[in-house]
Parts: sequence; C-alpha cells; structure tokens
Amino acid sequence: MAGTIGPSGTQAVGKRWADRTFFVLMHRWAGLFLALFLFISGLTGAIISWDHELDEWLNPHLFEAQGEGVPQSPLVLASQLEAADPRLLINWVPLAVEPGHNLVLGIGPRLDPTTGKAFELDFNQIMLDPVDGEIRGKRMWGAVSLSREDLLPFLYKLHYSMHIPDGFGIELGIIFMGILAIVWTFDCFIALWISFPKASAWPKSLSFRWRQGGSKLNFDLHRSGGVWIWGFLLILAVTAVSMNLNREIMRPLVSLFSTLTPSPFSGTPNPPEQPIEPKVDRRTVLKLAAVEAKRLGWSTPPGGIFYVSEFGVYGVTFFEPGHEHGDGGLGNPSLYYEGKDGLPAGSKIPGTGSAGDIFMQAQYPLHSGRILGLPGRILISAIGLMVAILSITGVIVWQKKRLVRKKILARTV
Repeated sequence: MAGTIGPSGTQAVGKRWADRTFFVLMHRWAGLFLALFLFISGLTGAIISWDHELDEWLNPHLFEAQGEGVPQSPLVLASQLEAADPRLLINWVPLAVEPGHNLVLGIGPRLDPTTGKAFELDFNQIMLDPVDGEIRGKRMWGAVSLSREDLLPFLYKLHYSMHIPDGFGIELGIIFMGILAIVWTFDCFIALWISFPKASAWPKSLSFRWRQGGSKLNFDLHRSGGVWIWGFLLILAVTAVSMNLNREIMRPLVSLFSTLTPSPFSGTPNPPEQPIEPKVDRRTVLKLAAVEAKRLGWSTPPGGIFYVSEFGVYGVTFFEPGHEHGDGGLGNPSLYYEGKDGLPAGSKIPGTGSAGDIFMQAQYPLHSGRILGLPGRILISAIGLMVAILSITGVIVWQKKRLVRKKILARTV
C-alpha cells in the first residue's frame, strides 16, 4: 500500500535514528569538552586580531619615541645593546622604524660560559629610543600578568596555549590546544550532519525564532548560527591544528598528498637552555640576502632580520615599512641562512612551491584573517565572538535537556 513503510524501511529508519542518536551524543560530549576552551579562544581571538594596535594604545610609554633628532641605524643600536650586556642575544631587529615609534627588539639569552646553560632573563623584549638608544621599556612577552604592559601578550599566548606550563621538554599547552583543535575539526562535521536530519527540516536549520526568544532562540543561535558560519569554523579549526601541531601532524599529513619543500624549522629544536649561538653576524647575512633578493628580482626592501636560536638559523623578511605583519595575501617572503656559516637554509616565497607548500603558507593568514587584509581581520573578530556565543548556547542547551531528562527519570521512579 502506498505510504506504508515495510520491514526493511522500518529498519533503515531505525538505523538512521540510532546513528543520529550516537552522533548527537558525540557532539554533546565533544562540545562540553571544548566549551570553556573555545569560549576563551573565541574571545581572545576577537581581541588579538588588533593586538598591535591595542598594545600601542595601552602602552604609549613603550612604543612612542620621546627623543628628537635623526634616528640611528637599528643594526647599530642592536649591536650596542649586545655589547653593553653580553647576556643578550637579539633575535629580532626591525630594519626600519616607523616615525615617532621606538625600536622594539626581540631578546633571547646567550650561553653562560660558567654553567654551559642559557642565562636567565626576566624579559624578552626591549624598547629603545631610536635617536639616543636609551632603553624605554622591557617586558617578558607572554608573561602571566594582567598589568597594562603585559595584557595583550598575555591574551595572545592564552589564545593558543592557555598558559599551561611546559613539562618533560614539551610545550604542553600548545600540544593540548592542538589536540582540542583536532576534536573541534571532527566535531564540525558531526554538528553539520545532525543539523540536517532530513530535507524537510532544512529550513528550520537555517532560521532563527527571534520573536519566541528563550530556549528556542538559544537553540537556534547554537544550531543555525553554527550552520551559517560553518565554513569559517572549519577553517579556524584546521588552521589551529596546523599552527599548534605543525611538525607533529600537519606537515606529515599534507606530505601524503603533496611534496613539501624542506623547512629549516622542521627538525628537532635544541632545548631552550641550550641556544645555538651564531658565528656569522647580522650584517653578513643581510648582504647575502640582498644579493639573493636582487637575483630573484625583488623590489621590496628587507624589513627585518631574526634569529631562531633553537635551530641556529637566520631569517631575513622583506616588507615595506609599516607592513611587518603581512596584511593581505599569504604574508611576507623570507630568506633563511645558517647561523654557523651563512650558507642558504631555504626560503619562504608566498604563492610559490607545490600545492602543499602553498597550503601551509596559507595557514596563519587564514587563521588570522590577514589573508584578506583589514576586512579579514574584522571578519575574524566577528567569528571569534560567534565561537564564544556558540560555546555558551551549547552549554545552555545541554543544561536544559539535562533538566528535562532528570524530570522524566523522576516520574518513572
């Protein structure tokens, strides 16, 4: 008879319902596991999209230059600082300073010859007046502190590590947040599947009951809100895996599908207490980079030089003044050199290489929204707030259903 479901049809419906119940449970427990961390990451992500601007606004005494006159060369100032304090190994030097700004240097420790281990420093950033070289401020970027000077770096590190201390030689916070991102990635697909149980219910999965408010609106904000921005949520989850578990998960996974150009940072790093000191100075590396950039036909000047002591590798990044953070596209190009002998160690040239290389280049620009410039950063701030809202509404949905289940159980006892 037409419209009658036979035994096989009943079994299929029952199986689909059982599958749906299983995935609803998976989504529920994954959501509860993720909720607090995604709430924090969502809010901090919305803020740190503007970390440099907010940091300068909060701390003008650190970033606004006081001296008047012609600025000195950042390389000269960096060398003077290292000569004045032999404990310091400067690991980031901007090659041009924006007018009215101090020179902000990244700092690491050298090896203490008496102990054979790195000097202990209570700062990793120094702000110098570009005219007279006077120290205008110091701080430990990422310190657990809510002071005005430390607030933005604190929030930034909270975003990707929850400030979980390292242990056993492992960055436990970064690994933990990477694992959460893996769970979030799978949960994105589960949430999408349970949001569309059947074709007739699809309009409900895309709508919001604004007028009814209360628990119904809360449910719609969680379900339909997640559906509308699902693609952005998946991008954030996947790129979070890539940035927190790059060597452990993402590069090996991508290499299964596409050849990846070897990275000078993909090996095993030296422990923090055993930094590799360079034997080649910054000026020599900059000259090598300038020659190579000319050969490649680049017109963009070198904007900064960094040194990664865990790998003993220099990097020279090319950008116009004021574009240090690579707003727009896949970021700024870099050339790498061995700190022990100045030999080329590789390069990162956005938009070139294999499909896997370009995919890896896109991870941070996608996660930060900088791939689209200013509009992308605004979008990521909005998505970060939505992630926090989805976390709150999800917990509320679970709590209400839990109370209903308790009432039903009480009636059956």
